[in-house]
Amino acid sequence: MSKYLAALILTAGLISTANGQTLKTINTNTPADLQGYFKYTGKDIPLVSGHRGCHIERYPENSIEAMEEVLKHTPAFFEIDPRLTKDSVVVLLHDATLDRTTTGKGKLSDYTWEEIKKLKLKDKLGNVTPYRIPTLAEAIEWARGKTILNLDKKDVPLTTTAKIIREHKAGAFVMVTVHNAKQAKFYYDDDNNRMMSAFVKTDTAMQEYEAAGIPWKNMIAYIGPENKPDNKKMFDLLHSRGVMCMISAAPTYDKLADSSARANAYRETFTQGADILESDLPIETAAAIQTLLPPASAKKKYFSKTKGRK
Repeated sequence: MSKYLAALILTAGLISTANGQTLKTINTNTPADLQGYFKYTGKDIPLVSGHRGCHIERYPENSIEAMEEVLKHTPAFFEIDPRLTKDSVVVLLHDATLDRTTTGKGKLSDYTWEEIKKLKLKDKLGNVTPYRIPTLAEAIEWARGKTILNLDKKDVPLTTTAKIIREHKAGAFVMVTVHNAKQAKFYYDDDNNRMMSAFVKTDTAMQEYEAAGIPWKNMIAYIGPENKPDNKKMFDLLHSRGVMCMISAAPTYDKLADSSARANAYRETFTQGADILESDLPIETAAAIQTLLPPASAKKKYFSKTKGRK
């Protein structure tokens, strides 16, 4: 372990117990805390986001169990995928169909929740696990006091998503992905404290958010899936507005066959100027970037520890 990682863990109070069940958590108690955690300062801890929770053997994507496994190793927040069953229960599933990640067949929307909860989830190798598809409500209540959830946009209406966050009083630790300024405007008008992960790949898109009147304190910016010189322009523009910038390695660097090549790409993402890396492999990502962690950070107040589920 590097001295940088050790310092971060010690200052955050995140030492695991011998049985490995202590979780390394992110604790934001208010919407202002959530905005503060994601505010760019220039002296920030590189942040890791688990894409679809994570993709590791024995732990299926979009499962509570997978997210909890990640938190045994590193603090992280998680992008997850809410979708609707036939009877309008919001569950976590990336695909519109069940075949790839569950023991079911066909479209999710053809099944009721009572039918769906009888299925088992598969891991990335296709192995059937003991775990089932969770509801969004279950994921939110699990995440409370442990982590931050970023809800991607699938087939759930914006109004339904906003209602669920409000009903669970989860605005301090649940954020939403928006693909354009129109979606961001809806969420901001519904709740002017709503935190968003916004697609901001060009300066034109940046100007559209500003024209819609969305404060930058309410957003992190998704820049794209690869490291390239053109990113610097967006990094500079967004950093000057206090906005953290995110790259997703899921379709690119996570696919590299060699683990050392993946680690180099993860580190390069941050050295080029990104602040957040979204990855299918958040445990591996966190290990790869340990030498980039500062010995101390003003954001250590957001880290804590808690016991995992029995």
